[in-house]
Amino acid sequence: MARNRHPEETVSLILDTAYRLFVEKGYEHTSIQDILDGLGGLSKGAVYHHFKSKEEILEAVVDRITAESNRMLAGIRDRADLSGKEKLKTIFKASILRPVQEDIVTAAPDFHNSPTLLFSLLNDTVEHAAPEYILPILEEGISDGSIVTDHPKELAQLIVLVANVWLNPMIFQDSVEETCHKIALFAQMLRGFGLDVMDDEMESRLQELSELYQKNR
Repeated sequence: MARNRHPEETVSLILDTAYRLFVEKGYEHTSIQDILDGLGGLSKGAVYHHFKSKEEILEAVVDRITAESNRMLAGIRDRADLSGKEKLKTIFKASILRPVQEDIVTAAPDFHNSPTLLFSLLNDTVEHAAPEYILPILEEGISDGSIVTDHPKELAQLIVLVANVWLNPMIFQDSVEETCHKIALFAQMLRGFGLDVMDDEMESRLQELSELYQKNR
């Protein structure tokens, strides 16, 4: 049965199975054999035909999650009923509160053992997330008067680097208390730019995600 699958179906099966196992057991505790055991007889050779390593499977899983997230971000960016500042707050809230964040935290790898994945995160943050989603919102905010900055490109990069990297306990292995301090400082930094876009619900959610990560380490 497995040999008759179309390639895209095989890839989808591998990624679905890996994603489920990463969430159930965590990336570090899931082996290639675990993934094979969940594939209904698919051979190791068939898996390695599409993916060279477990890390490559993880990268593909992350790409799928990112694609779904990007569709959500684009939808908010393109709304016509919000000011630039309102869009920024909406994007923050939607990103932080989306249920898949719990799966991401639970399945997270140790980035210290995954330099390729860490570079991919950094590259996506600077080369895609900042210019494609945050920068247009800042520029719109400048036009409508809800955001004031002379350096929108640099501010967009700063915001997403802090949010996606510096605040990420999966990268710096911060304790819950340390993460809470960072969250408070991030909110203060944004207010310093006139961007009071963080609220108590978002800060509490970030604390919950940090606690979940610490629990599953």
